Amino acid sequence: MQTIVYPMNLPTAPPPLNSPTAPPRQTLQPPTQPGEWSLQQIQDALKRPLPPNLLCRIKERGNAQYLPWYRTIQILDKYCLGWSWEIRHLQLSSDRLFLIGRLSVPTRDGLVYREATGTEELKREVFNKSTGQREAKELAYGDPSSNAESMAFRRASAKFGLALYLYEK
Repeated sequence: MQTIVYPMNLPTAPPPLNSPTAPPRQTLQPPTQPGEWSLQQIQDALKRPLPPNLLCRIKERGNAQYLPWYRTIQILDKYCLGWSWEIRHLQLSSDRLFLIGRLSVPTRDGLVYREATGTEELKREVFNKSTGQREAKELAYGDPSSNAESMAFRRASAKFGLALYLYEK
């Protein structure tokens, strides 16, 4: 299979899901085998607004919506048969983990991929009032490598159009 890298398209975002101008969701018959659809067909399917029940919210970031990694997988399994994910590069600093991941999708036009970065803080320096000293605090929520991979995976998926409109501010 030939590898084709396409330049990034910069589509306009669809109207918000609760907007009166938002188009109704149409039933779309997914592909039945890998490589059946063109890149354009895949992007058109992935760019559609998502039902609100698939999205989660981050309270710490102004109640921002996001698509969790496990739901991203479900959508890719439906519309991007044969997709694959790989970690291309991993690097550690004293307080952060950085990685680059690649999402590859077989299309009628060949194998197409998008790469994205993910990062996660490993520890944070905080001031301890009781001792009067600065201390390195391990961050408690989740595993840093899983969090960074999830970020890169969701970003790479957004580069194919999946939930891209959620990244607009």
